[in-house]
Amino acid sequence: MRSAASGPLALAAALLAAAAIACSASAPSPTPSPQPPTASPSSNSQTETPTAAAGAREASGAPAPDAAATAESPTAAALAPAAAPPAPTPPGAAPGGDAARNAYGVSADPGYAESLAASRVRTAVWETDFRFHTVPYEEILSGGVGRDGIPPIDNPSFVSAGAAGEWLADAEPVIALEHGGEAKAYPLQVLIWHEIVNDEIAGLPVAATYCPLCNSALVFERRLNGAVYDFGVSGNLRNSDLIMWDRQTQSWWQQLTGEAIAGELAGARLSVVPAQIVSWGVFAGAYPDGLVLDRPTASGRYGSNPYVGYDALNSHPFLYPPPTDPRLPPKERVAAVEINGQAAAFPYSRLAEERVVHSEVGGEPVVVFFQFGATSALGAASIAQANDVGSTGVFRPSLDGRAFTFAPNDAGGAAAFTDNETGSGWSILGAAVSGPLAGRQLPRLEAQDHFWFAWAAFKPETAVHGSSQRTQ
Repeated sequence: MRSAASGPLALAAALLAAAAIACSASAPSPTPSPQPPTASPSSNSQTETPTAAAGAREASGAPAPDAAATAESPTAAALAPAAAPPAPTPPGAAPGGDAARNAYGVSADPGYAESLAASRVRTAVWETDFRFHTVPYEEILSGGVGRDGIPPIDNPSFVSAGAAGEWLADAEPVIALEHGGEAKAYPLQVLIWHEIVNDEIAGLPVAATYCPLCNSALVFERRLNGAVYDFGVSGNLRNSDLIMWDRQTQSWWQQLTGEAIAGELAGARLSVVPAQIVSWGVFAGAYPDGLVLDRPTASGRYGSNPYVGYDALNSHPFLYPPPTDPRLPPKERVAAVEINGQAAAFPYSRLAEERVVHSEVGGEPVVVFFQFGATSALGAASIAQANDVGSTGVFRPSLDGRAFTFAPNDAGGAAAFTDNETGSGWSILGAAVSGPLAGRQLPRLEAQDHFWFAWAAFKPETAVHGSSQRTQ
């Protein structure tokens, strides 16, 4: 039920269930994985085994993952990473171990050890250079699983759209990524159990990521200053959002912002590759030759949701200590974008009514499309049978210097929108599918869909479409 699933104990159990799908696999980690923290927040020792940690949760009243989840695990071969390259040295890095600043201008914190000791951050298994950090360590909490306890996918396999249609329902949500003439879909029914896929598309190394707790799906370029990084799940959270780690330097990265927040690379920021959450049917129709991330095993867990009811609008986020921004319900979905330092959020509740919104962000025009037809990955036990929450696309409304205005199209089919200038029909993906402009693509913006609380936590100065308030 929604009310039960939104509690912290149930969410902790859901995290353990997500980890349990791969508990017999070798987590792609160069050193043994850490476990959930012990009761003492000031100790940096970490001795609990996964069994002991789960036992402690059972003793406290938290439900344990079911036997099916524990028994069904990807094989080690499906998840094992390729040999990691030597850790690169970023340009400008100061030599030696006494550098006052790292390559990204972050000063070494002389009191970092005391800060770590006073926080709940566990460091025993990490080789991270914790002298460098951009956020207070007390803001970082354990999510209840160890490093790569939720295992990323390092050697992803892909199938054709035709093959994927045998196990994907038309309305199921996928991350749609198109780059360099290639298109790939990453089903959330897979990512909800793995959270990170280290991949490449058209020669570009990318990480497709999904944090279920924030409903945030972002694709990053894994290349930074000429070096390619491989990412995993640290097991830690900040503002309820996934903290990733790279295997080359063991720096920690905030998933929602793409910023390295601790370690040698603190202060660095990954480039976002524009992508959208859309329904599988939309992707398959637009890219019949596209590739689809395959399920690492035949596990029956894929397609199910371990966070049943987590998207209840007014439920409090998991491990999110501060009050949420009251301008919207915490779990309201928003299409979020930042341009020229100005952030804006477009609530799904408003978009569902208007369907097309023309606005300006950072002094530049944007258009936001909304279309029903995509289910929630975080509602019902079966993702395919969850509520229809819709999907969005955020674009620059111009081509070749010519501005366009758009309106909803109720005729049905892929052309859900029509431009007023030429009468061409456009899809939720920003592609013209009929009329004089057929085949053209609107410029995609680096926009994402998140729960409101998460976007507001990292971008508190954001403007909300339909609201005159800018901050709490």
